[in-house]
Amino acid sequence: MKREAKTIARNRKASHEYELMERFEAGIELTGTEVRSLRENNCQLTDCFAIIRGGEVWLHNVHIPPFSQGNIANVDPDRKRKLLLHKKEIRMLQEKTREKGMALVPTKMYFKENALVKVELALARGKKTYDKRASMAERDSRREIERALKERSR
Repeated sequence: MKREAKTIARNRKASHEYELMERFEAGIELTGTEVRSLRENNCQLTDCFAIIRGGEVWLHNVHIPPFSQGNIANVDPDRKRKLLLHKKEIRMLQEKTREKGMALVPTKMYFKENALVKVELALARGKKTYDKRASMAERDSRREIERALKERSR
């Protein structure tokens, strides 16, 4: 029986703070109680980032609260977590993040159809303040156009 992908958490702040270039799907190394906590939709992706150290990708500042019915098996909710990517992908990401202003930002955490937890990583460049204002103005104008079209069709 196949299930559809279920989103656990989104990092909505990422698209505002960064210009997202490429996206990658990565597995994440978790304990059993962390997965159970994620099944209860408990996760916080704001202010998190990924770093490549020693040929491995590590996810920092992701808060997965302890499982409610957990016991001594619960782990530290703010610990570093290892991301699972192919060696070729890690090398390519390492080269691209060496450029000035490039970062690895997690944008989404979700359960895949086969019940595995995945993290969507984006290769991103930080936006300047004027870029943020421009994207907000563009979004507002798009909303106004859609609103006008909706009123017109009534």
